[in-house]
Amino acid sequence: FCVFSQQYHAELYSGTPEPVTSDFSLFSISGQNSKGLHTVVLPKDLCKQFLRSARKNTKKGIETCGVLCGTLVKDEYHVSHVIIPVQKGGPDYCYAQNEETILFVQEELGLLTLGWIHTHPTQTAFLSSVDVHTHFSYQIMLPESIAVVCAPKYKQTGIFTLTPFGLNEISICTQRGFHPHNQDSAIFCVCICEEEIEPMFPAST
Repeated sequence: FCVFSQQYHAELYSGTPEPVTSDFSLFSISGQNSKGLHTVVLPKDLCKQFLRSARKNTKKGIETCGVLCGTLVKDEYHVSHVIIPVQKGGPDYCYAQNEETILFVQEELGLLTLGWIHTHPTQTAFLSSVDVHTHFSYQIMLPESIAVVCAPKYKQTGIFTLTPFGLNEISICTQRGFHPHNQDSAIFCVCICEEEIEPMFPAST
């Protein structure tokens, strides 16, 4: 389930992911208006497995990120892998390094990019001003792209997408780092879920 790109930083994860049999039972529809968009299907144990891989960083209060990948199956996008690249992170940020290695892994496995996932080890589940800029690059490439945020301290998981207003707002925003955005309308929204994810947070993270 978790795939680690070459030279994955040992401080983030020092072992081999355990075999996982994922139960695709969560259906997430990106956006408030799903017309013309494919359903995105997530593994029920997505966050549990991702948090297991990120546990060393989480204990240090460091964010961890990964890329959600999968394939188109009968008009549905099925997330089947999380590629965790070499990265740097802190209490409120994380970013991939050598991003070309992600493309190499995807090409080798025949996977599409369907969004991204990251932890908020000290905060609740939401998209920060930096996160919405990150997600903008995913969503303009694939409208169905989703952003998953795991917040183990508060036992929260959020599955988000940018609204039409948000897409327009971020497209014209030239600021970097943490900064305010126009609050006239919602920048992002929670995706529509047909079924809740099973318990995602292990006893210890």
